Amino acid sequence: MQKLVVVGQGYVGLPLSQGATHAGLQVTGLELNPAVVKNLNAGISHVDDISNAELSDLIAKGYRASTDPAVIAEADVVVICVPTPLGDAGSPDLGAVIGATKTIRDNLSGETLVVLESTTYPGTTEEVCLPILTENGAKLDEDLFLAFSPERIDPGNPVYGLTNTPKIVGGMSAVSGDRAYAFYDQFIDTVVRSKGAKEAETAKLLENTYRHINIALVNEMSKFCNDLGIDLWDVIDVAKTKPFGFQAFYPGPGVGGHCIPIDPNYLSYSVRKSLGYPFRFVELAEEINNSMPRYVVDRVQDVLNKSAKALNGSKVLLLGVTYKPNIADQRHSPAVPVAEVFFERGADISFHDPKVEEWHVGERTIQRVESLDEAIKDADIVVMLQNHEAYNADELATQSQAFFDTRGVSSSSNAVRL
Repeated sequence: MQKLVVVGQGYVGLPLSQGATHAGLQVTGLELNPAVVKNLNAGISHVDDISNAELSDLIAKGYRASTDPAVIAEADVVVICVPTPLGDAGSPDLGAVIGATKTIRDNLSGETLVVLESTTYPGTTEEVCLPILTENGAKLDEDLFLAFSPERIDPGNPVYGLTNTPKIVGGMSAVSGDRAYAFYDQFIDTVVRSKGAKEAETAKLLENTYRHINIALVNEMSKFCNDLGIDLWDVIDVAKTKPFGFQAFYPGPGVGGHCIPIDPNYLSYSVRKSLGYPFRFVELAEEINNSMPRYVVDRVQDVLNKSAKALNGSKVLLLGVTYKPNIADQRHSPAVPVAEVFFERGADISFHDPKVEEWHVGERTIQRVESLDEAIKDADIVVMLQNHEAYNADELATQSQAFFDTRGVSSSSNAVRL
C-alpha cells in the first residue's frame, strides 16, 4: 500500500487526502495547528466540502492527521498544500512552502516523490524547492522525484470536485513527471502532462489571470453602463446565448477567495522580476477590481440620496460576507473593504450571513443580527453582497426600504442592481 503524506490540511489538502484515501492509499495529513489535528482525528471537519460524516469515513479507512514531521520518513509520496499569500508590497510570500520543503528535506528516506501543489510563480519548484531538497545529498530521479501539480479545487462546486477535474502534472524531469502522473492517476479521472514544472506553474496562473481580467472588464462596464442607462445584466444574458466565442463573466463588489486576488499578482511579480517590465493587463485589472468596493458604496449613497437620506448615520444591513455563495469561506472577501468604506463614511453597519455568526472587519468584531426580518425593517438600506441560496432576493427587496443588489439576482422593482 502506497503511503502518502499531505502537508497542509486546508481546503486543498483535506480533499486531496480524501481522494487518495478512497483510492486505497495510506494517508497522513501533516498539519502544524494542533487544534486542527485534534479536531480532524475526532471527525470534526473545518472544510466546507467535507462533512463530519465524510471525515469519519476517512478515519475508518485509515486516514489520520498528525503534527509530527517524522511521518514523512515513511512516505512514498509527499504533497505540499500550504498557503501562498502575498507578502509586503504584493510580493509572493513563500514562507510556508520553504518551511514545508525544509521539513521534507530533513525527513527524506529515499526514493520519495515530492509534489508541490501550492500556487506560486514560475520557477519555484526548480529554483526554490529543488535546491532545498538536495542540500543533504539527495539526487533528483534517484533519491528524490519532484513535480508541480497545480490545485484546482473550487470550494462549493456541486459538479466538479477533486476526481473529475483534470489534473495538470509537470515534472522536474521526464522520470519525475512519470512518477507524479502514476501517483495522481490512481484517483484522478484525467491527468494531463505539461512539458515541465514551469509550464504547470504558469498554467495555474493563466487560468486565474484569465478570470481576473474578464471580471475587471465587466466591472468597468458596470460603471459606464449605469451612467448610460444600460442594463448590463441584460446585456450579459443576451450575449451569452452565442454558442461560441463568448463566456459570461459578471460584475460584483470585488474579487475574493485565494485564487483571483492572489494568483495574477504572482504572474505579474514573475514578469517584473525576470524581465523588468510590467504585465499591464494584470495591473490594470487589479486597479479596476480593487475600485469596486468604493464604487458599491458610492452607488448605495446615491440610492439613499434619492430618498433624501445621508449615508452618514444611516443603518446599512449587509447580506452575505463570504467570498462566494453557500460556503463559509471568507478569504479576501470583498465584503470587508466594502464595510470599511461604509464605516469611513459614518454608516451604521450590521450584517447577516447564514454561514457566518461572527464577522471581523479590521479590529471590529460584529455579531450576526438575530432576526433577519427585524433587521431588514430597521435598515435604511439592505445591500446584498453575496447571493446565498438561503436568500430570496425579490422577497428581501420587497421587505426593504431600499435594496441594492451587487449580484444581479433580483427582479423586484424595489431593487437597484449594480
